[in-house]
Amino acid sequence: MERVDVAIIGCGPAGLSAAINAKWRGKEVVLFGTKLCSPALHKAHQIDNYLGFPAMAGEDLRQRFLEHAESMGIKPELQTVSAAYPMSGYFELQLRNDNLQVTTLVLATGVAVARPLPGEEKYIGRGISYCATCDGNFYRGKVVAVISEDAHGEEEALFLASLAEKVYYLPLYAPVGRLPENVEIVDDKPAEFSGGDRLEKLELKSGKSLDIDGCFVLKEQLPLTQLVPGLELADRHIKVDRRMATNIPGLFAAGDVAGRPYQLAKAVAEGQLAALSAVSYIDSQKK
Repeated sequence: MERVDVAIIGCGPAGLSAAINAKWRGKEVVLFGTKLCSPALHKAHQIDNYLGFPAMAGEDLRQRFLEHAESMGIKPELQTVSAAYPMSGYFELQLRNDNLQVTTLVLATGVAVARPLPGEEKYIGRGISYCATCDGNFYRGKVVAVISEDAHGEEEALFLASLAEKVYYLPLYAPVGRLPENVEIVDDKPAEFSGGDRLEKLELKSGKSLDIDGCFVLKEQLPLTQLVPGLELADRHIKVDRRMATNIPGLFAAGDVAGRPYQLAKAVAEGQLAALSAVSYIDSQKK
């Protein structure tokens, strides 16, 4: 399997900065992101504290960042990385329908606005999963639910429909496409996960509940310790040193995910520093 030098998860200011600087230093880069890179910058009416660009609309600055990246051949891959496993000298990234090996990894995912649902963290690996194509076979002939923030969840529901006896689909968006008969669209919101040693019920905002064997929670940002097993956190952020290095060799983090303050200039600077550290790590491995 071909191995990429640097993978970056997140296409906000920190991720784009990391991608540009790694590419500038001759490394092969793959950038994973969402359709709208940096919603926060997109929504910012005016940026007044970014050096050299006073009184600029956030969306205008965001477009400049994207244009700079595109001029260097960098375009975000609209794929979800469901897990990144540290191996001996590289990382194995688990994608929706494929795996990818990378020498170094930079996490620039930003911070999650929404907290996990009550019971979600308790049942991770005991009924709750974040990747249907990874764990769907465990629920063959069983009853599962899918909670999705966007239409990509419909593909996961279709896959699960071929395995499970029944699928409950809870879309947190609209409109919803056509799904098979054994996929029931639930017009309600998830409230809480409950059960014994394993997940047994999904409680809904309406007061109703669904009896399930498992639930697939599909969202743009996964819990960090689910994304990278063994990753050390500090106050719900990734713990890094001054080189933006984490406790896992070859893994770096930058931007809001690495701690406060949540500022544009900090994110761009940390993205550059993470890229330089990743490049140094790669070069040291080759010696």
